[in-house]
Amino acid sequence: MNQFSLCFAILLAIPFFTKADEATNFGPTECEGDYKYHLQGVCSDRKSNLYWSFTTDLVKTDSAGKVIKQIPVDNHHGDLCFHEGKIYVAVNLGRFNDPEGNADSWVYVYDSDSLEEISRHEVQEVFHGAGGMDVRDGHFYIVGGLPDGVEENYAYEYDESFQFVKKHIIPSGWTRLGIQTAAWQGGAWWFGCYGSPKILLKTDRDFQILGRYEFDCSLGIIGIDKDQFLVAKGPKTEAKRCRGTLHLAKPDMEKGLVFLPE
Repeated sequence: MNQFSLCFAILLAIPFFTKADEATNFGPTECEGDYKYHLQGVCSDRKSNLYWSFTTDLVKTDSAGKVIKQIPVDNHHGDLCFHEGKIYVAVNLGRFNDPEGNADSWVYVYDSDSLEEISRHEVQEVFHGAGGMDVRDGHFYIVGGLPDGVEENYAYEYDESFQFVKKHIIPSGWTRLGIQTAAWQGGAWWFGCYGSPKILLKTDRDFQILGRYEFDCSLGIIGIDKDQFLVAKGPKTEAKRCRGTLHLAKPDMEKGLVFLPE
């Protein structure tokens, strides 16, 4: 074999990974440790790390759930997302779900390696309290609280500098306390809501309803591949401390999402 043929053979043997391929390295996981308040959301860097928001604790783990870094944060840190080496968290320092809009909505930004705080951005347009967020095509979309009886939800769009762009109406019907978690995956929005039963909303990119399902992803949802998600649960210890676990799920035409065997 000549030198050129040998080099070509070596290149063929090297696997080619896309971001989606890397993301599929994530699987069912339990976050190490327990926390005072319950899980609000989870995201990944689509490589090897997970980020968990436990209301007053921001935690970075590896894909197996081993804690790498943990910091105390302001109450209430909600759902979060990863974008270009940074972690963005929806934060409300005021009242949630208040009809008079006495929220105090922010996005806190952290370095994804060190969890050092980088900046804070006011997003006061999020009238009933910022509770969740994700990024799509370089713009951030923030969801949050909702007073009783309001028959629609809202997604607030911001550019990369957190200049307000638009308030989008989601014709969802009423969901208890609004929307808690958000994920843009597979050309659709997936929103986790509280309630009894808890509700999953699926919309297109323009926030038109594609489905409303009885499925609980109110504590966190991550798209890890075209047809695969990680959905969070929040078991408690005997001492009533809060934990976080992630479980594989796939889209289902009738149920929205269904859990995969573990």
